[in-house]
Amino acid sequence: MENKEKYNFQYCQKLVIFSTDFKKALLCKRKGEDDYDGVYSFIGGKMETTDSDLVSAMQREKNEEVGKNFKVKLYQKFSNNLTFKKKSGDYMVLSYYLAKHVAGEVELNEEYSDYKWVEIEQLENFEPKINNIPESVKTLLKLKKIIEEEDLEII
Repeated sequence: MENKEKYNFQYCQKLVIFSTDFKKALLCKRKGEDDYDGVYSFIGGKMETTDSDLVSAMQREKNEEVGKNFKVKLYQKFSNNLTFKKKSGDYMVLSYYLAKHVAGEVELNEEYSDYKWVEIEQLENFEPKINNIPESVKTLLKLKKIIEEEDLEII
């Protein structure tokens, strides 16, 4: 019998939310998490079996973590994909998606203690943050050249 353990992983979509002018990125400080407690990261989370598709999963996570009134335009046609091994030994596939803030204020849930809009030029030196943040932002900013407004979906 085949060992199904080798295929176990969690899929975790992350929203890289830029300010309307693409000069800042939203980072939220994790609270009470095993791997990154007290560290700034992008919002997002694991897809659940009740999510009908990736966009609804991202919308659910966005609503839970920063509020239903916080609206973004999502570009879902491309993601920057990385893998991560948690302290627990579980593996995650992390998919980073570009989103642009369009309306509303951040209303953090209990998973976060703080948030900051960080200037893109200051991301390298901003701490404490997850190490892949500057590179993920740089990669996704390249999409600005090809994105058409009709490619963006408000969530």
